[in-house]
Order: sequence, then C-alpha cells, then structure tokens
Amino acid sequence: MAEVALGGSAEEISLEEVGLRCEVDGEIATITLDRPEKRNAQTFATWSALAQIGDGLPQQVRIVVIRGEGPSFSAGIDLRMFTPEGVPGQGPFATSATFDEAAFAERVARAQRGFLWLRRPDIVSVAAVQGHAVGAGFQLALACDLRVLADDAKLCMKEPALGLVPDLTGTKPLVDLVGLSRAIEICLTARVVGAREAARIGLAELVVAPEELTQAVRDLTDALLATDRDAATATKRLLQDASGRTLEEQGAAEAREQAKRVKALFGQAVPPDRAGVRPKLTGE
Repeated sequence: MAEVALGGSAEEISLEEVGLRCEVDGEIATITLDRPEKRNAQTFATWSALAQIGDGLPQQVRIVVIRGEGPSFSAGIDLRMFTPEGVPGQGPFATSATFDEAAFAERVARAQRGFLWLRRPDIVSVAAVQGHAVGAGFQLALACDLRVLADDAKLCMKEPALGLVPDLTGTKPLVDLVGLSRAIEICLTARVVGAREAARIGLAELVVAPEELTQAVRDLTDALLATDRDAATATKRLLQDASGRTLEEQGAAEAREQAKRVKALFGQAVPPDRAGVRPKLTGE
C-alpha cells in the first residue's frame, strides 16, 4: 500500500506525494488526508490513490477511519484543477478545445472508485471531520457509513455555486440521510451546515469538542469491533438493501441471512421451513 498508480497513467507515485497516509493497526485502517497547507484539497491523484488503497486493503481490516491533518478535513478540490495548466503531472479539470464528454465521464467514474469502496459490507467506514468539509470533502464524509464531527465542522456542497454538480457519489447518501427537500436546499443554496445542525438533521452520529474527536472515534471503533465480524457484515448488507425492498422482501432476506449465520454457529444446515427461526436452546 506504499505505492499507488495514477488513474490512466503508468506512472507510480507515493502516497506521500499525493498527500495521503494509510496506517493499518490490526483491524483498523486510518487514512489521513495530509496536505494541511492546502486544507487537504483533493485532486484526481487523490481519488486514484484512495481507490488503490481500497483495492489493497488487508483482509483483517474491519474499520476504516478517514481523517484530515490540520484544522480542516478537506476544503474540496484543488483549485489549480480549474486553471489552464492544472495540477502538475495531472493536467486541468477539463479543456474546452479538446473536451470529450464520454472520456470525461469515464474519468469521473474512475475518480468515484475512490469513494465507492468505503460502502463495502465487510468494513465500517468512519469520517472524523473537523473544520471545513466542502465539496469533495463533504462527499468524502458522505461516502463513509458514520460521521463523527468536531463542533467546528462546516459542511458545504459547493459545486452548484461553481456551475457544476456533485459527482463523487455524494448525492444519494445526502438524500438518504436528510430527505429530498433538505438535500435540494443544502445543495442549491450551497450554504454551510454547522456541526450541531448536521447532527440534528441526520448528517452526523456524534458531535464533540475538537480536542475530543480522536478519542470519540477510538471509542466508536472499539464498540464496532466488539461485534462479531460475519454478523456485522451480514447486518450491514441487510440495512444497505432495505430501502429497495418491500417489508416482505426484507423479511425474506433477513431469514436467508439468519439461516447462514445459524449454520455457521451450529455447524449444520437449517431446514428451509425453519430459516430465520431462533434455534431452541437447552433448558427452554
């Protein structure tokens, strides 16, 4: 995981050059956006590196924490991407003279891979957010399963104010968390959502003082790791798919998952007519 390849390029650069750190401690991987002098601004190289980290995540990892070095989580994309020169080694965001809509859409799809893997059922991803989480920074926080905010956090979906749209997979989780009307209001006004409001409307699970953020995340990850891994994976999968099913379909899915868990726990197959039924224990 020390080396990553840029999307669409054979050149390899270190995570340090991209402005990322990834540290694995047992079952926890901590990914740090490490460009504090740029308020952890992101580039196509950042997103490619995030995808590479996801592809190479050690099998034992159950929790992924995303954090930012310095006073900001991430202030969005590096504004040099909008200049004719672009970010050195990466080029500009787009050029009108040679713009190819299909090729650009494919480039965005590659960038989105850096966010999508954070929703895998076999891991729980936690964003530890302090200071600014703007645009791509807000979407990176939304890509995580859970968000712990310092009380100085400032969330903003800035893209529409720049004539663009959020394109790093942030629109669906935003709607899922706060509802369509509130998501429209947040995006189309491009206003700042503070930490306390974020907690009130469902964008944060916990808000703490900035100096308590690290410990609060540690306490949360400890609690998450106390749950059986296979049961946690199956439960997350059920919860992720619930909105697309009827109540009856979800009940059937629960029964199928439970049959797998009981078989694993008791070492034998469960008869089809008993799928999802708690086995009778001795003494009952």
